Amino acid sequence: MKTNDLVEILSKNVETVNPRRVARELVGAVVVGTLAVLGFVLVARGIRLDIHDLHALAFLLLKLGFAAVVVIWGSVYLVRLARPGGDAEATIVRASWPLIGIALLATLSLMAAPVWHWQSMAMGDGWLECLISVPLIAVVPFAVVVWVLRRMAPTNLARAGALAGFVAGGMSAMGYALHCTGDSLPFIALWYGGTIALCTLAGAMLGPRLLRW
Repeated sequence: MKTNDLVEILSKNVETVNPRRVARELVGAVVVGTLAVLGFVLVARGIRLDIHDLHALAFLLLKLGFAAVVVIWGSVYLVRLARPGGDAEATIVRASWPLIGIALLATLSLMAAPVWHWQSMAMGDGWLECLISVPLIAVVPFAVVVWVLRRMAPTNLARAGALAGFVAGGMSAMGYALHCTGDSLPFIALWYGGTIALCTLAGAMLGPRLLRW
């Protein structure tokens, strides 16, 4: 059989792929993962007790907003990467702008504060809990996103895994923010941004194994 004949046979009776299917399924996975994380944190940890304080409420909304931007921004690039040929548009550097932005704000916050306050601003009281909790909570949403990605056709498996970890880290940070009492821009940049970056690295390492065709 000639190559042209084989191509002609394979091209017959091919079902038309809905271009919105990838976005719809990945958005569904993100919604399910986010709801699972929020539900788990509310049941297992509970919301912070000082929620009625305006300062605490403001930082809670800031952390939720930052994590939500990470999830939305990362999902946009993940949808592109899930399609064959989307590697050029969906780079980790482009997706990491929310982390860069919060780092710049944290730097400005430190510059405006006395040097002897820097350590307390960056470390807070719950840095260790944040360092452990965010990656652990991210396991379930990461698994959900990877399960959906396996139904797609990403060609750069390491990058797809990295973006899946990035989005899962954002979902986890969103849930953990309900319980966390660390209220400063340096704390958010270091321990929220840092743990999301850690989830991204773990996803890049696991992607080629979990997303292999």
